[in-house]
Amino acid sequence: MTTNFKGLLLAGLTAATIFSGVNAHNASVRYGSENIDGLDIFYREAGDPSKQAVVLLHGFPHSSHQYREVLAALGDEYYLIAPDFPGFGDSSFPDVDDYTYTFDNIADTIDKFLIQRKVNNYVLMIQDYGAPVGFRIATRHPGKVKGFIVMNGNAYEEGINKETWAPIIQYWANKNNPQLEKKIAAQIFSDEGLKWQYTHGTRNPDAINPDSWNLDIAKFARAGQHRMQLDMFFDYQNNLKRYPQWQQYLRDNQPPILIVWGKNDAFFPAAGAEAYKRDVKDIDFNILDTGHFPLEEEHVFINKKIRAFLDKLTRKE
Repeated sequence: MTTNFKGLLLAGLTAATIFSGVNAHNASVRYGSENIDGLDIFYREAGDPSKQAVVLLHGFPHSSHQYREVLAALGDEYYLIAPDFPGFGDSSFPDVDDYTYTFDNIADTIDKFLIQRKVNNYVLMIQDYGAPVGFRIATRHPGKVKGFIVMNGNAYEEGINKETWAPIIQYWANKNNPQLEKKIAAQIFSDEGLKWQYTHGTRNPDAINPDSWNLDIAKFARAGQHRMQLDMFFDYQNNLKRYPQWQQYLRDNQPPILIVWGKNDAFFPAAGAEAYKRDVKDIDFNILDTGHFPLEEEHVFINKKIRAFLDKLTRKE
């Protein structure tokens, strides 16, 4: 067996190809950064840029790392690009005095990133924070967006679990309250709080890859991170004010939508997924028995649905 293994290596095959047919596309995932207004915006990409593009926008508290399985699986037929927002993942983390952490600003940065990368015709995959960022970009450039893959990405009031959101809703009315800020940090920014984001509502918490929350724990340990994240929480109220505008955009433009939504999400319940049916006619609707990050348990199913959705979309063209 040793001789055969060496022979395969000498033949130019990579270890990934030898050992894993499922993950063979991992070799096609590339990494880089783009300078936008002095910030280095890190991104992951896979596939041929001449093919139909999919822009993958991540959620809180994570980064483009959450899309690793999608990038590895679908780069054979499509072009996928997943940037990290400023302050998240491996993108620049400017001080709050140098960059105002609002969803408007992050959407502006990511929009400029896409324009600079010459990504001008794309499907948006949105989850959590990726939804308000993505909808801002879509309403600005409706002609560029060919469809949506919505994964626990909310745009409706009924998609907000007011019980879970209670400390943040209180913060909207009472910013710079040290006791409330400490409560939020203890519940959400702690090591256990970050881990809970990934394991809550999953069928098998022990099978969830710990790399995700360990990466978040390391990033949240940086000086100034809690202040930045609190600013984002405070600004989230402005997303709710935009919901009517985004819903009108959906009614007017009727983008095809694939919904793959974890029904046990403590923050964004399945009512938020159901609400899309009011405004969009062409929906592939899937409610999954998992939590806030559906890809952690359901990436095989979701990748199959994405491929079918994109195949149908490109055939229409």
